Amino acid sequence: MSSEPEFVFELRVCQWAERNWPPGGDRDPDTAVLVARQLGTKYRRWDTIVVEADRTALRERAAFGAEGLNSDLLGVVRHAPADWAWYRDALPEPDYPWQYVREAVHDAADRDLIEKRRGERGRIELRRHQPYPEWVERIVAIENKPDLDRSAARDLAPQLERDVALGLADEVWVATARAGGTVEPALLEDVPVEAGILTVDPTANAPAGEAAVDVAWNPRTLAPDEPGTRITDRPTGSARDASAARFEYAEPGWKADKRREIAERAYGRGWRAYADTMRPDCRHFQLRTETGDALPWCDEKACHQTAGECAGSCPDFAPEPPTWRQRDWPIDGGPGKAIKRLLDAQRRRRRPGL
Repeated sequence: MSSEPEFVFELRVCQWAERNWPPGGDRDPDTAVLVARQLGTKYRRWDTIVVEADRTALRERAAFGAEGLNSDLLGVVRHAPADWAWYRDALPEPDYPWQYVREAVHDAADRDLIEKRRGERGRIELRRHQPYPEWVERIVAIENKPDLDRSAARDLAPQLERDVALGLADEVWVATARAGGTVEPALLEDVPVEAGILTVDPTANAPAGEAAVDVAWNPRTLAPDEPGTRITDRPTGSARDASAARFEYAEPGWKADKRREIAERAYGRGWRAYADTMRPDCRHFQLRTETGDALPWCDEKACHQTAGECAGSCPDFAPEPPTWRQRDWPIDGGPGKAIKRLLDAQRRRRRPGL
């Protein structure tokens, strides 16, 4: 069992995946890996997302900036023509009013993603700077359960079954903490056979202080290019529940759009965005690097704190003194701002071309 909070375990898995994916194999030199956390759709959110990308196309993606593109911007950028055209002729018919598309065109032009002008009769025309690259090759979802016992495996199984049925990701994994890299065979019976299992030992003496990760069960490759099944309701399995499962089909086009949106959010956020919801401006907040990467550390509590604990409501919260924020000229802020700049620089290094 793991003695660390699930939040810290999740960061360790992200750190390991960024450097060592895929597990048990060599990475193709033409493939780059982006890792993010807490992403998904309105139906499902995964703890860790691994995006395998074509390295050349990923470099071309950098021309569209460091921020992720939402669904509205993706629709404009992907379909912007090479030559000037009225936006209603250039873009596909939306399933919502055209005024929202027009707003997205203005937003895309403000971010210099496309060019925009007023054409004949005041019509809004657009053209692209360059084609949007299809840079995503595979998407892998990992559910982090450091304290995975028989009860937790039974509770997790329905979620994994929904992931497998939908087939939005290419692979689905479960990462659990087990000393010595072993997992109880009984747990394999509760986890769907299509899901892989990673065993993580944070205490092992792995290279660069990383957690040691082993494959306990290899996953089955899913079919994101084919129609999927979204399970909306299912019977409990009890003797008193004889109702039928409810589901709806997910078309390949919908899945392809969602995969792009997830990958774009992963591109913009990465897994180091945790500092945005914590208080690095507290004098007790530190980043410890002896584990091979910068993980948050509370010097007052002498532990890796969780995102929920590290807030302004913490009784030990102590704001940085104003003098800490005025040591350099021009004033760049104190150590808290420096921590965010460090994490952002680490994230940008994983995005070729930025």
